Amino acid sequence: MTLTIALLQLLPGKDTEQQLQIGTDACVRAKEMGADIALFPEMWSDGYAIPQDAALLDRLAVANDSDFVRRFGELSAQLQMAIGITFLEKHDPKPRNSIVLFDRHGERKLHYSKVHTCDFDAERMLSPGEDFQVADLDIGAGTVRVGSMICFDREFPESARILMLKGAEVILAPNACPMEINRLAALRTRAYENKLAVVTCNYPKGQPDCNGHSTVFDGVAWLRDEPCTRDMCILEAPEQEGIFLAKIDLDMLREYRRHEVMGDTYRHPEKYAILAAKRSE
Repeated sequence: MTLTIALLQLLPGKDTEQQLQIGTDACVRAKEMGADIALFPEMWSDGYAIPQDAALLDRLAVANDSDFVRRFGELSAQLQMAIGITFLEKHDPKPRNSIVLFDRHGERKLHYSKVHTCDFDAERMLSPGEDFQVADLDIGAGTVRVGSMICFDREFPESARILMLKGAEVILAPNACPMEINRLAALRTRAYENKLAVVTCNYPKGQPDCNGHSTVFDGVAWLRDEPCTRDMCILEAPEQEGIFLAKIDLDMLREYRRHEVMGDTYRHPEKYAILAAKRSE
């Protein structure tokens, strides 16, 4: 079984209405290209704008059940294609950086808010999420277990590790930052150490502090009948705006997960107590 993912590496518009229109057009195009899932970059509803004025920030935020979010659910059912829509979510006491994944029937399968907010920067204005979630996604030919982490989450091995332990085969990772060698290496490592695919959608060059280079690492580092390791990067987009398609061979990934030694195979969780200890101030 193959999972076809469209990375919507797009420049945002001027307001939520433009985001809705640009996003709708892109999803229609992604379906025409054969996608099973269309993924937006981080906080698409306002183009990753985080004003430091609380009142202005609250006005930009949209509710989880807002027309903006619901319209993408309706579009998922109309197109028979899953959509991962990202948005600045209304939340008390402070907004959240969130994604909702609709399946091809328009049902909400996953609602995740960024756990590791960038509190050293503009995201100090946001509330962090509380947990990492997975969901079984019907793609027609079968199901795939999907989770999500957002941008800075990738810098914490625990994010992808928890998703792996919950059964994730594919991680959807919306992004809004410059993708350079070290961040790309972190994504590759999360895929390698957990035997899963990591799909990252970034904003293109032209969006402040972004440079495209959306990627897909399929999580398969080697094959038994091949003498050398293989490049897990099956897609790295250029800097420019566009819709970029990647095909993940789920049969190959599942076979690899059955017999290889990474992931949960040889862990010693009884020795990891310090990882769950409260951080000293």
